Amino acid sequence: MPVVAALISGAEATQTLRRSLPAGGPWMLVVCRNPHALRRTLSTRLVDAVVFNPALIPLTGLEPLAVAFPGIPWVALAPFKPDDGRLLLECRAAGVAQVLIQGVDNAVVGDLVIRASAAAERRRALGDAVRLLRLAEPLQRRVWSDLLDRVDQPIRTGEIARRVGCTREHLSREFGAGGAPNLKRVIDLTRVACAASLLRNPGYDVSTVASILRFATASHLNATARRIAGVPSRALSALGPRGVLANFARGKTRSRA
Repeated sequence: MPVVAALISGAEATQTLRRSLPAGGPWMLVVCRNPHALRRTLSTRLVDAVVFNPALIPLTGLEPLAVAFPGIPWVALAPFKPDDGRLLLECRAAGVAQVLIQGVDNAVVGDLVIRASAAAERRRALGDAVRLLRLAEPLQRRVWSDLLDRVDQPIRTGEIARRVGCTREHLSREFGAGGAPNLKRVIDLTRVACAASLLRNPGYDVSTVASILRFATASHLNATARRIAGVPSRALSALGPRGVLANFARGKTRSRA
């Protein structure tokens, strides 16, 4: 599930962020004590946003991580005061995606972090999927959205069927109706598209991305990328999620007979 990694101090700030994330949703908050812990989290989890307090952690100390992972948005959260103008300008110069004021934005912190997240960007990049894959029915669209929320988890059709309240056979039949691809290939599509997004960050290599997205090995990711997008895993970063979707829609939607 998507992770919000936090480099913030104090129980109040942590609880503010935790409470404002959608209840019962797929998001998880991981609190990191220092940049080293954040790097470990980035190497093992699907981190889609980093929330930090720039008054406690200098932007210069985070610059190497920002350079290595430019596709992961950084959000500043702190009790900013009127005399913090210079700090706010430094946040802007560093490319911080959002600046949120603790004590003012508390009720909407989680929503604003999610809007700025890499997960939201992946959804925008795959926005044409409903049309290209012919996902016309509510069940198909619900399953598609659910897959995007759980792209880093090994998912079985039976598990999806339980969540949507039907049998596995009914789900497989209904999802593939109207010319849509079969469900197992769409599951692989979401994972390969996410891999393409992650590999645009120079801090990730194929082996790390394969581990984060729960592929058995880097070779497994490579084989899946060829089957879904027609390219090896090393070429995914050039395609990006949109390119993966386009390649898939052009002729990879069905298994070979």
